[in-house]
Amino acid sequence: MGVSRQQAAENRNAIVAAAERLFRLRGVDAVGLTELMKEAGFTQGGFYNHFKSKDALVAAVMEKAMQDRADSPNAGSMAKQAALYLSAAHRDNVEAGCPLSGFAGDAPRMTDAARASYARGVAAYLDRLESMIATQGATAKQTRRDAIAVFSQMVGTLVLSRAIAGVDPAFADEILTAGRRTLVDALDDPAA
Repeated sequence: MGVSRQQAAENRNAIVAAAERLFRLRGVDAVGLTELMKEAGFTQGGFYNHFKSKDALVAAVMEKAMQDRADSPNAGSMAKQAALYLSAAHRDNVEAGCPLSGFAGDAPRMTDAARASYARGVAAYLDRLESMIATQGATAKQTRRDAIAVFSQMVGTLVLSRAIAGVDPAFADEILTAGRRTLVDALDDPAA
């Protein structure tokens, strides 16, 4: 007896969810199909019933992660967004945190389809930030530039803090705090 379409879709979603979690924790290249399918609760042979290749799975993970990011609610003000993004709770929640920072290191080595999903995710997030930081009298070009600069600072701070949190928690916190305070202070005082 075969698997229903609904069950097949649920199985595929379970594989994508397991892959996203493992990819975020360890990186795309560090996760093998055997481990992935075991994590999802299936045998390795079942993988090819859902995906042509690991690259196809990576593209599906990117598409889902970017859509989930686009669907997430705004935090309100840009200063509040920066404070939440640069919190220890967000830094330490690698498997469910922002996929834009979480997959930044893997993105250059992904297929064109996966990188395109990632790029669409970055563009969509920048659009959200632009609407949050737009100031009266600023041109669209200035607002776009500011959104890119703010987001680059947020991602850079988060990635650096995450990179060393396991070996030097105090230094990781110092980086996170300095980045957060600098951004929040600047965002609270637009003249700065």
